[in-house]
Amino acid sequence: IFKNFIIMPVLYKTIQSTMKTKDGDKLYHPRTVYVGSVNTEKIAQEIAEYSSLSKGDVKNSIDNLVTVMTRHLQSSEVVMLDGLGTFRLAMKSRGKGAKTKEEVSAAQASLQVHFSPASTRNSDRTVATRSLVTGVKCVLYKPETTNSGNSGGGNSGGGDGGIEDDPLG
Repeated sequence: IFKNFIIMPVLYKTIQSTMKTKDGDKLYHPRTVYVGSVNTEKIAQEIAEYSSLSKGDVKNSIDNLVTVMTRHLQSSEVVMLDGLGTFRLAMKSRGKGAKTKEEVSAAQASLQVHFSPASTRNSDRTVATRSLVTGVKCVLYKPETTNSGNSGGGNSGGGDGGIEDDPLG
């Protein structure tokens, strides 16, 4: 279905937790490294290459999808897109809770959009496939360390202080 589509691996780096375990150890964990981003224009251009629609038609459809999804999410509805996944608004409590039900208000929380990729299940109800992540390959990120006079150090976008940490979890 994807002609001339090259799948690149998901890059990760090793980070050490700032929190100590009960044994006093700071454990290491993998963390995704992002090396760039794509916007609606780029996505529309790529979708247009696979369809009979123009880039403008596709961009208009994406814009309309966002508008319609926003309306449904803000109406306390869950949005399920076949083959993609499910979007829902969730409240995340900020700070301490209230002592009584009457003291609770929406001002105590922030709203977040939660996304769960679509999946298929085996007969024993275990996950067989998960949209967007099934079949992904992960590779340890190794930034180039050349001394070619490049003050950037060869780390283009995936290093500390960048956008390497997933804001959703």
